[in-house]
Amino acid sequence: PICSLDFMFSRKAVFEFAKTEGMDIEELELELIDAGLEEIEEEDGVVLVYGDYTNFGSLNSAFDRLGIALTKATLERIANTPIQLTAEQMVDIEKIIEKVEDDEDVQALYTNIG
Repeated sequence: PICSLDFMFSRKAVFEFAKTEGMDIEELELELIDAGLEEIEEEDGVVLVYGDYTNFGSLNSAFDRLGIALTKATLERIANTPIQLTAEQMVDIEKIIEKVEDDEDVQALYTNIG
């Protein structure tokens, strides 16, 4: 059986790549807006780009055109309202998640843990 709470998540195209020397993130953002970019963030030399899942192909093509080598290009479900849990709660949740992921019938598991 499929257990889905689609209303809790947004389907997103997610791309990751290493920031190269001389790469201007603001300029890159302008280049990618027409391809469907919704958000771009950079931290510790790693750039993450998010767009609606329907723009996966156009964003992927834009990275090819720009010669950017991607380290990740996936479709993911991002929580619309992430929740924060205490360390104690996380211990219990991590046990449950591990058991679910160990089930060979589970293809993907997404949570709204922030």
